Amino acid sequence: MGVQARVSVVTLGVADVPRARDFYQALGWPLSGAPQDGVAFFRNAGSRLALYSREAMAEEAGRAAAPPGSIGVALAINLESRALVDEALAAAVEAGGTLLRSAQERFWGGYSGYFADPDGHAWEVAHNPFWAIGEDGLPELP
Repeated sequence: MGVQARVSVVTLGVADVPRARDFYQALGWPLSGAPQDGVAFFRNAGSRLALYSREAMAEEAGRAAAPPGSIGVALAINLESRALVDEALAAAVEAGGTLLRSAQERFWGGYSGYFADPDGHAWEVAHNPFWAIGEDGLPELP
């Protein structure tokens, strides 16, 4: 028996769960379930995003907490057009995020930029002209 190829929840370790929750709500992301102390969940296409205390997450996993702003992982939002990439980056900054890199042409033929949430988690916002976006909001890889 193998492990099913599925990403159900992406959990971000954050310094302040209410502050992080407010940021993602300011982006327009809908909460999934009732607010709880110490954790927040958001609905999105294909999975859930969880926000959990960085220290509690490290303790639970038996590992050292990652330093704020480290770039071990980048999350991505793929959109249907370059204009939507620009709009999403502007909305992230307006909601309290930090622009890491303005959108620009990329060597792979697409267009993308990066923002960081208030805890420094990097998000790429991209348009890849070679990937259609399906009805479920996810990229359809060739």
